[in-house]
Amino acid sequence: MQKFTTLTGVAAPLPMINVDTDAIIPKQFLKTIERTGLGKNLLYELRYDENGKEKPDFVLNKPAYRKAQILVAGENFGCGSSREHAPWALLDFGIRCVIAPSFADIFHNNCFQNGILPIKLPQEDVDKLLDDASRGANATITIDLEKQEIRGPDGGCITFEMDPFRKRCLLEGLDNIGLTLESEKAISDFEGKAKAARPWA
Repeated sequence: MQKFTTLTGVAAPLPMINVDTDAIIPKQFLKTIERTGLGKNLLYELRYDENGKEKPDFVLNKPAYRKAQILVAGENFGCGSSREHAPWALLDFGIRCVIAPSFADIFHNNCFQNGILPIKLPQEDVDKLLDDASRGANATITIDLEKQEIRGPDGGCITFEMDPFRKRCLLEGLDNIGLTLESEKAISDFEGKAKAARPWA
């Protein structure tokens, strides 16, 4: 999993509440188990019309936000089904951080497992970042996970809370598999002793 330390990039404003996982990546795109190739279908029904043509007014279709790495959204982002394809689609598009007043629990957890930083902030802070993001490519935002700070284009700074264990996993690029491999020697030693004690097993 890619480490998350400091990220400076364009933030796209998406001031919508209750954006569910079916909106993030609709069910017709769930046939793959690959983590790549889903970015083009991110927020499909918001980005494209019934003929598959881009809606020019949607934020991610605007030139300033086509390479956005940060998404500033409304409350209860990622609600709905537990599909892990949702963070896969965000990551494949290039989104490494989502900022919102609240997240659905399963989506929140899936983000951490895929190297995406979900940041919960009070609505007034989200509103400030939405305003910053509305400036387009001329206004970038910096996320510093080590310091737990968000620095805006005008020099303002917002701090955020982060579970220490989750923080360590992102900083070191550790998902569940990576965490298990940290104990590889201890696991091997245990298995060796267990085999010696019970050779018939």
